[in-house]
Amino acid sequence: MSELASAGRKFAVATVVRTQGSTPQVVGAKLVVSDDEHERPRGTLGGGCVEADAILACRDILAGGARSLRAYSLAEELAWNTGLVCGGTMWILAEAGADAVSIGGTNYLPEFVRAIDSGPPLAVATLLEKQGRELAYAGRMVVRPDDSGNGFPVSIPGVVGTTFARTVAHEALRQLPHGTPRVMLLGDAHELLIEPVTGKPRLTICGGGHVAQAIARQAQLLEFDVTILEDRPEFADPARFGGARVVAGYIPEALASLTFGWSSYIVVATRGHKLDGDCVLAAVKTDASYIGLLGSRRKAVLIADMLRENGVPEERIGAIRTPVGLDLGGRTPAEIALSVMAQITKERYGH
Repeated sequence: MSELASAGRKFAVATVVRTQGSTPQVVGAKLVVSDDEHERPRGTLGGGCVEADAILACRDILAGGARSLRAYSLAEELAWNTGLVCGGTMWILAEAGADAVSIGGTNYLPEFVRAIDSGPPLAVATLLEKQGRELAYAGRMVVRPDDSGNGFPVSIPGVVGTTFARTVAHEALRQLPHGTPRVMLLGDAHELLIEPVTGKPRLTICGGGHVAQAIARQAQLLEFDVTILEDRPEFADPARFGGARVVAGYIPEALASLTFGWSSYIVVATRGHKLDGDCVLAAVKTDASYIGLLGSRRKAVLIADMLRENGVPEERIGAIRTPVGLDLGGRTPAEIALSVMAQITKERYGH
């Protein structure tokens, strides 16, 4: 969208704003259609005739048409004929690009771009109004971690504006750390689509051994931004980690020098108990949403005692995942990596 806007070109956006049952895409999925009918759209809504129809709706908007919100029922006959054997329903909002990124008269596209480039995160909240069996677009709001948002230039009967805005801001900020969209009910007459706009989730691994190497590889498959902290030159070779960032130096100091914010995760997997403890002590002083420690339950007890001696609150100590990972029964570095990233994924999506 930013590239098209910078080139002075028009575009339209189709977004899945609600789903019911089994569908080929999730809420928040987007398709961007440019003003060049020969240019392939960016993104996908799941393919098939539903996506084809959404592209036509975007073309209509580019020709001067109005914003539209339509339900697509993937009933058995349609699903069989199109290959979308799902049986659910998708609601797709099609709108001009300028409308999709301008809220309350402000163009937020530059801020969205900064957010996905690891700048300050924000969330977009789209209000949907129930009209019988139909849904209608009813307004939008942007929420930052440091304010209550602005937007919703519409009158909503029976809802006090400031109270409503606070409710929306609260729910949006709750969703922001997960980094994934969701739809929630807002009374009897409205639904709210919350779309966090953030950079990639960040994983910092303390240690560069075989398990760390496997965790880094698995995290990269899941599109995490991975950083390795290692003080041994032979293990701090970037070639071992497939493009992940490697910071060479004393690991606790390197960890303390980094900035951790939304959707940041730390896994401690160094070569010794003392170094693990020093790394965990540095980790609990950060804002990372997840800290995992590789090792035995006895190690966990010893490190917890050390943290108490250093004045770390019990709440923070209790939040450390140790032994790290889901208990899948595996023992190899690759199997441990799978269990660690499964736990982080579970945490990230709030499941």
